Amino acid sequence: MPSPSRRTVLATGSAVGGALLAGGMPAQARAADHADTSDSDPWRTVLDDADLVWQRMPKTWYEGPYLGNGFLGSGIYAEPGAETEAVRFNVQHSEVQDHRPEFGSLFGLARLPIGWFTLEPVGAITGLDWRLGLRDAELTGTLTTDKGTLTLRALVHNSRSVLAVEVTPSEGERDFRWVFHPADAISPRADFKPLPDGYQGNPPAEVAEHDGVSTAVQPLLSGGQHVTAWRERTRGGTRCLYVHVAHSYPKSTALGRALTTVRGASALPYDRLAGTHRAWWHAYYRKSFLSLPDARIQRFYWIQLYKTASAARRDAPVMATSGPWLESTPWPNTWWNLNVQLEYWLIHGSNHLELDAVTRALSEFRGNLSKEVSDRYRADSLGIPRTTDPQLVNGAAGTLTGYGVGIPGQDPPTPEVGNLTWALHNVWLSYRHTMDESILRDVLFPLLRKAINYYLHFLEPGTDGKLHLPATFSPEYGGNSHDCNYDLMLLTWGCRTLLESADLLGIKDALAPRWREVLAQRVPYPTDANGFMIGADIPFAKSHRHYSHLLAVYPLYELTGRTPDELALIEKSLAHWVGFEGALQGYTFTGAASMSALLGKGEDALRYLGQLMTRFIQPNTMYKESGPVIETPLSAAQSLHDMVCQSWGGIVRVFPALPAAWADLAVHDFRTQGAFLLSAVRRGGVTRWVRLVSEAGAPCVVRHGIAGAIDVRDGRGRPLRYRAVSDGTIQVALRKDESVLITARGERPDLTIAPVRPNADAPRWGLPA
Repeated sequence: MPSPSRRTVLATGSAVGGALLAGGMPAQARAADHADTSDSDPWRTVLDDADLVWQRMPKTWYEGPYLGNGFLGSGIYAEPGAETEAVRFNVQHSEVQDHRPEFGSLFGLARLPIGWFTLEPVGAITGLDWRLGLRDAELTGTLTTDKGTLTLRALVHNSRSVLAVEVTPSEGERDFRWVFHPADAISPRADFKPLPDGYQGNPPAEVAEHDGVSTAVQPLLSGGQHVTAWRERTRGGTRCLYVHVAHSYPKSTALGRALTTVRGASALPYDRLAGTHRAWWHAYYRKSFLSLPDARIQRFYWIQLYKTASAARRDAPVMATSGPWLESTPWPNTWWNLNVQLEYWLIHGSNHLELDAVTRALSEFRGNLSKEVSDRYRADSLGIPRTTDPQLVNGAAGTLTGYGVGIPGQDPPTPEVGNLTWALHNVWLSYRHTMDESILRDVLFPLLRKAINYYLHFLEPGTDGKLHLPATFSPEYGGNSHDCNYDLMLLTWGCRTLLESADLLGIKDALAPRWREVLAQRVPYPTDANGFMIGADIPFAKSHRHYSHLLAVYPLYELTGRTPDELALIEKSLAHWVGFEGALQGYTFTGAASMSALLGKGEDALRYLGQLMTRFIQPNTMYKESGPVIETPLSAAQSLHDMVCQSWGGIVRVFPALPAAWADLAVHDFRTQGAFLLSAVRRGGVTRWVRLVSEAGAPCVVRHGIAGAIDVRDGRGRPLRYRAVSDGTIQVALRKDESVLITARGERPDLTIAPVRPNADAPRWGLPA
């Protein structure tokens, strides 16, 4: 079946703008949505089931609970070297960074560690029983010592950005104490790499008291400061610690803000704080629903939704490699050649565009993107280097301190040119999933135009009459190659998207003929007997974790196996890529799972996710390589999305790549391209019903997967006219806010959204006994 035209793919109706509201749910599901305290509430059921538990002491970042709100973050585990003596509550913040660009993003602009509190009992720790409740975003439980017990509750408040830890001690533990330990304000990369010449750490923090509030003021050599403020309040038999972090640059105003926040929060009992905090989280989860019969994977999925909202908000910095939970790491900033893209993919299908910091940051700090390309190209070009701080500044003076964009055909610095275009694909996804024309007009089109323009400076015709690129770098293979697939694939997607966007926006752009020329005359993607090469000069011949040479397959969906030859090329390339053991890492397997889902191979997708879970995912669902990184588990959630629903090419594909073991599945308000909200239920290996609600009135083409004759009805149960596009695919005319329900002919299925029964028991995440 031919795909809809590219104009159809990008066509827009009314912008949704503003807040994204779940809507149009079936009556039964809508009733359940308001039954928040009922045992039958599906969200409460799946969230309570997904809680992480600890009955053994976590000893590292990869094992312990974590709390956050996109800004303030706390990872919790035993104090290293004193496991029976204290528990560490890290205090880190996504805005806290250095401001010395002369030392680059990896040192002079790096995120800075703040410090940690130790909860120090009277007695020796002998046991614990903790639960991280996803639904309330709260850690609860007991710590047992040889002197008694400490019952605790802890949260990072959603809007006040306060860490609150309430402890109720038994008689023998009444004299437990909290101790704050300021960290050295130096780039965490110093633990892994030599310091640049002239670089020194910031001076020690200054600890003081201010009318009952303690502070640790960290002055910065660049000017400015960050301040940790805390206060402990006793109410009856409980003691509650309140902690806030503030950062200011270049002025030293953080102290006043930190004091004000802690004083205001500490005036409230823990339960008062928890009430508003829980209300936000309860509403957050109810924007979408997914249940599948693999208990371990279903729990993992809901934990990733918790993790994402703990690490990301639209107005927070774009996630750094370890989110707000900074630890010793060689990557103490934001990484743009894969990490950012993977971190944010899941927000689209899960209906959480309120977390989209990428679109906001690229728009807000676009002025810095011109400064990342060489002087002679700044008038009409933009780029983003491998690493930046939250304001998209790199500051690299050499490879020791950071990685610049570079110039095609020159080295040093390594010409890693495609990162901005790839990041803008995330912006395009946000547009496509909302059909908010302001994203297309104000952010995507003007930035993509200049990102692609940078390429146009270097394209040259060869003796074959084709347009060629000079040598550029394919993350992270090593070596520069002419006609690098990473760049050719992004260049192709960019030119096509610019032409379609200009058409939709009614823009007659002087560069349009050049974009058409690129699409018509660019050299074919380099391939050999093993599939896609890194570039014309470099075959794919060694183990490599990154799929930079396969972006046209995923996530760009430029090549999808439409012809037998194209399908064979994708299958051959995928098998060759994952066939080299040695350098493969976790996100290798999430990429392979999503590519398998594209091909409709649910069993392969599940097998790749299984390898990820057994080989790489840590007890608390975090992930590590040389240091802590969080993109891989989040991208695994997107791989699940790709198995459950795909909407590239203007077609919503329902359950396109499910393994046989997933005979039952339920999804509700899954957001698709075209700004549709999908609800569907599968039972006994059969899709029982599919429902789409249109938020923007975009063209609706759905591959529903229901065998045989169908009924198609509108939101009032009346027959709705449709056109059969191909077997199992129909086109329906829906205006904004209208819906369609698709069932087998004569069926009147139960439209209740409910969790499905797991195929087998599975251990909880965390460290259960």
